[in-house]
Amino acid sequence: MVKEGLPFVIVPGLIAMFLAYFQVWWLAGVFAALAVFMAYFFRDPHREGPDGEGLILAACDGTVTRIDDDENGKLVSVFMSPLDVHINRSPISGKVAKAEYTKGKKNPATSNNASLTNERNTLTIEGEAVTVSATQIAGIVARRIVCWAKEGDELQQGEKYGLIKFSSRTDVRMPSNVEIQVKMGDHVKGGESVLAVWTA
Repeated sequence: MVKEGLPFVIVPGLIAMFLAYFQVWWLAGVFAALAVFMAYFFRDPHREGPDGEGLILAACDGTVTRIDDDENGKLVSVFMSPLDVHINRSPISGKVAKAEYTKGKKNPATSNNASLTNERNTLTIEGEAVTVSATQIAGIVARRIVCWAKEGDELQQGEKYGLIKFSSRTDVRMPSNVEIQVKMGDHVKGGESVLAVWTA
């Protein structure tokens, strides 16, 4: 479990024990269940990425809800439900050339407009052969974007760089000369699933 989740587990756990001491069993059960869910929500599973050249991996767990191809390149958007792992991972190995946080709204993360209007944090990662950007986007339930990476940091492919607390979404913007490997509705895993393959 990531350390950011500890308060969300400890507080309801202590309340559950306090209520159990006074034998308020039904309410103690509610807070105990909440503590268990929070431990599940903030889980930090081990991931092994696939071998291969030119792979661009998913930045998070979730469902593919948007695939775009325009003058700015190709974009894959993945929506994280409260049941998905909310840790973000680097799609490629490279240097964080830019880290940009933007204040914004908390509109539904499934909306395409969320990329422009919602609170978000974008990392531009420069690899040896390709540059991608990964944007953490807050939604209605998400209350905080956490990003451990900063400009100048070197990230390995699949390395954890942040998380979003509660349901949210992550966009990965890639160059036009990549071949998208996912389709709408696919469920992907951060650091494991291949979003696209870069071709020279």
